[in-house]
Amino acid sequence: MADTTIGTAAQLRDPNYTPPLAKAVPLGIQHVLAMFVSNVTPAIIVCGAAGFGFGSNSPDFPQMIYMIQMSMFFAGLATLIQTIGVGPVGARLPIVQGTSFAFLPVMIPLVAGKGVDAVAVLMGGIVVGGLFHATLGLFIGRIRFALPPLVTGLVVTMIGLALVKVGIQYAAGGVPAIGTEEYGSALNWFVASVVILVTLGLKFFARGMISVSAVLLGLLVGYGVAWALGMVNFGNVGNAASFALPNPLHFGIEFSVAAIVGFCLMSFVSAVETVGDVSGITKGGAGREATDKEIEGATYADGLGTAVSGLFGALPNTSFSQNVGLIAMTGVMSRHVVTIGGIFLILCGLVPKIGAIISTVPIEVLGGGVIVMFGMVVSAGISMLSDVNWNRRNMVIFAIALSLGLGLQLEPDALQHLPQTLKVLATSGILPAALIAIVLNLVLPEELADEATEEVSGGLAGKGTGSMPGE
Repeated sequence: MADTTIGTAAQLRDPNYTPPLAKAVPLGIQHVLAMFVSNVTPAIIVCGAAGFGFGSNSPDFPQMIYMIQMSMFFAGLATLIQTIGVGPVGARLPIVQGTSFAFLPVMIPLVAGKGVDAVAVLMGGIVVGGLFHATLGLFIGRIRFALPPLVTGLVVTMIGLALVKVGIQYAAGGVPAIGTEEYGSALNWFVASVVILVTLGLKFFARGMISVSAVLLGLLVGYGVAWALGMVNFGNVGNAASFALPNPLHFGIEFSVAAIVGFCLMSFVSAVETVGDVSGITKGGAGREATDKEIEGATYADGLGTAVSGLFGALPNTSFSQNVGLIAMTGVMSRHVVTIGGIFLILCGLVPKIGAIISTVPIEVLGGGVIVMFGMVVSAGISMLSDVNWNRRNMVIFAIALSLGLGLQLEPDALQHLPQTLKVLATSGILPAALIAIVLNLVLPEELADEATEEVSGGLAGKGTGSMPGE
């Protein structure tokens, strides 16, 4: 509910209004708290997949601290590009940018077990994918028809399904512990369960910012429990610098067909997600539709923010949907409030000790948090699918896309004879599922007789229409 002591109703709906500083600063930091964990988690997962993350005992472990640092710095920079704007770039709306989960199923196969040297290929894909994303701003409004809720809901669901395994592995002790007695121990699951239970308790029984920051607070409680149990090591904090600037081409840069194609295709989906976030902000905060200029500016900023991130060793950026909900909750539409949050993120990114402190979080604690987060990604996808008219045609499209996409993800060796580039793209699961759904949705006729799917549905015909009773 909006706080009228911050401003009048008209002022609260105005993106250009600046609340009193004493109110604006905590509101800005509130936005950072709502997205902080989600923002740094992709870097931790990518580094872990490459083999220099938690529990790896790799001499390259400090590289993960750097990537965490850059996740904060460039999330803040990309946020400022959105809120302040530079020419046609930026929506000039209260859009919070952060590191995207959506690209993880593409990034993980590219670096899996290959060490820090493999990150250069990611950076090449991020730069090219970001530039491609920015060019989508020229015609984003004309391609939205190709990504209806059937496609976007499927893609988001697939992203979540691809990541839930990571959450379980982390909660059990992490990939390096697989095959040891420690993996899946009662202690590991106890710590992870504390995070899950605290998160659920705060989410459902608290109100306001405490509820919004439930995952962060759950991690803090889990961290305290892990520290009491002797699971926290502060060795890296003392060795970390107190101040450091971003380092251009820190991981180097290489260009591969698999990375470029994967990032460009996922950028297409990410761009449409950003359009949805922009529309959600203007509807929830200002009670109006987003203008073409705002949508185009947001897309430009999304892409350019990602491209610049890749030049300095950070991962792809996108608009953060949880902050859209926060704007609707507070009723404060001011872009300057979010600018303050962006500046706070940049300051955090300039202090490596903050990244080092984050790296002390035991992987079991993080596992409890990401189980909730990745499960929510699946839930978000299912929520998007609730808008689909579940006729027989759409059921068949969804069935084929999901079966092939998820199947290839679960059994990558089925494509062992493909060239490596195609294998990486296909076994991500998300890209084949998205392409199949897009193509079938565009080419198949709109109507399919009811009896046409009875022989393959096993009696589970499905009668959903995508709307609630009475609508």
